Amino acid sequence: MNHYSFEFYGFAFFGFILARYLIFAGGTHLFLDKAFGKATDADVLQSRSGEQLTAKERGRSTRTTIGSDIKLSILSSLVFALSAAAIASAYDLGVTKLYADIDRYPLWYLGASYLIAIVAQDAYFYFMHRLCHHKFLFRWCHQGHHRSNPPTPWTSFAFDLPEAIAHSLFLIGLVFLVPLHFITVIAVLSTMTVWAVVNHLGLDRLPAKFPHHWCGRWFTGPAHHSIHHRHYALHYGLYFTFWDRQLGTQSPTYEQEFANVTH
Repeated sequence: MNHYSFEFYGFAFFGFILARYLIFAGGTHLFLDKAFGKATDADVLQSRSGEQLTAKERGRSTRTTIGSDIKLSILSSLVFALSAAAIASAYDLGVTKLYADIDRYPLWYLGASYLIAIVAQDAYFYFMHRLCHHKFLFRWCHQGHHRSNPPTPWTSFAFDLPEAIAHSLFLIGLVFLVPLHFITVIAVLSTMTVWAVVNHLGLDRLPAKFPHHWCGRWFTGPAHHSIHHRHYALHYGLYFTFWDRQLGTQSPTYEQEFANVTH
């Protein structure tokens, strides 16, 4: 395997991460809002709040928040690129637990290590996310992400600098603690990207029965996370609703609230 400089890795990863965000978030936004012309979550909430905004005013507000999300996402891309460059450089030095030889561990370990990483990331995200909402930290650590209310796919990677660093530190720590094949790392990062975009689709993007389905009860989704953007003290989970349920931050009226907003 060829070894490259930290600068090369940083530049390459930055281009890849930013392109992935622009293509996936932008493509999802275009697919939902342009191809089908479906009413956005913003329209639903604005009508419920009684605000009488013209289409032009709604469009201007949406463009402003999307612009803010993109700026924060570029910054987040840079942070994650530097972290990825640090991981790649550390791998070159042989000091991480990353491995490329698929025969080094049994094949079943690929799936097991993926689950370990996902469960650990969900737990880390919950407690870190909840900490970011502390009144002494929120303004400089997480407020930028909440400028979009309701969220859009562009919000999926919009982190303030301290939060972006906190997310990237988890990935750095993971590769030093858990043996992971590069396939597993790609799978974890892909899951994180897809799930983040899905969670920020808005309240009206899945069938109304989703929160009432067993899948919707145990996994987060756009309705679950949209409620968090309206009620900051609820719904901190990334993939699963487990920690929210166990620690009392799951809305007791989640299913009813979703039904009320989408009907």
